[in-house]
Amino acid sequence: MEIKTVINPFENALKNFDMAADVIHLEDNIRNHIRLPERELTVNFPVRLDNGNVISVTGYRVQHSTARGPGKGGVRFHPDVNIDEVRALAAWMTWKCAVVGIPFGGAKGGVVIDPKKMSMSELERVTRRYTSEIAFMIGPDKDIPAPDVYTNSQTMAWMMDTYSMISGRTVLGVVTGKPISIGGSQGRNEATARGTVFTIEKAAKKLGIKLNGASVVVQGFGNAGSIAARLMFDLGAKIIAVSDSKGGIYYPKGMNPTEVSIHKELTGSVLGFKDSEKISNTEILELPCDILIPAALENVITEDNAGQIHARIIAEAANGPVIPEADAILHDRGVFVIPDILANAGGVTVSYFEWVQDNYSFFWKTMDINKYLKEVMDESFDNVMAITEKHKVNTRIGAYATAVAKVAEAIRLRGVFP
Repeated sequence: MEIKTVINPFENALKNFDMAADVIHLEDNIRNHIRLPERELTVNFPVRLDNGNVISVTGYRVQHSTARGPGKGGVRFHPDVNIDEVRALAAWMTWKCAVVGIPFGGAKGGVVIDPKKMSMSELERVTRRYTSEIAFMIGPDKDIPAPDVYTNSQTMAWMMDTYSMISGRTVLGVVTGKPISIGGSQGRNEATARGTVFTIEKAAKKLGIKLNGASVVVQGFGNAGSIAARLMFDLGAKIIAVSDSKGGIYYPKGMNPTEVSIHKELTGSVLGFKDSEKISNTEILELPCDILIPAALENVITEDNAGQIHARIIAEAANGPVIPEADAILHDRGVFVIPDILANAGGVTVSYFEWVQDNYSFFWKTMDINKYLKEVMDESFDNVMAITEKHKVNTRIGAYATAVAKVAEAIRLRGVFP
């Protein structure tokens, strides 16, 4: 029986960091300082289910770096969450915030549950108890959580309310990704996908690819994936395949992603969409296309399948979908990868906008937010390309080198305490 190798996402994050640190000749004292997380918390807490039974739930919060500002990063609810995954996600947040130049460090949280098997009231109790367990280490000037996998604006509302009850005052800025009515920002729901599409537009222009008529494949038809598909469709692209956790659909003539979203809402999956051919989540990655958008979980493109990827552009709407060994193969084959810490940084950028709006109690219009987001993404793309070309490396190492240099500069200026 073949034994499947378990890929450790934090080890992959460290590999990319070390390669970037080598490129910029980062001194050892700073390399050692920012290579590992500053702070990690594991909590185990009881939750009462609707049937009266009490279960023990494990949760994590990791702060990777606060050198450039408060920690920032989502909270995911998933049965497979583990500490190394959360460490990797926190590190990616550090580099992501630095790449787009917003004054945050990196953090991340996770709770080991299967949210699909829990009621709304059970999810609320999990969320509130988890928030109370980590309350001492979060705050609008310390560490600001946000939604992630299987969490949403309602989750953030519960977190904000719980923290506010503990604090004795309403603290809107403790989390981002909240509902509009309680301090959320216009444009936040679409921000990750919109930022990804802005970078695709820049990459397509650089490579001479016309988006009108370009073929697009989206693996992961959740919030980011479905919105990215719709935005690409609005630009005239042809969406030929999409997938969710249950499998994928292929329709080479192109499909309307809004119709697919309606079908998924009615049936619970994209499977069975009219006239489409069923394919697996593995097969969808290997379809010939102009643009591939991995928008699911990490480690889906490895050295085993990188040679079968036929996209011209890979835009990582998900965190860590391509492992370092696959990066080298894709680069050698001429596939242009827009790395996650750049491609999906639109979400944290608009989260920053939300945090600023909460702190000033002054809220902006959607048009202005999208304008500011485009400015940030376009400038960040150009900065990463300049470093990539200067050092003659692949785009991921170029993005990491850009980010690591910014964090290292902050550490040099701040010095060592005491």
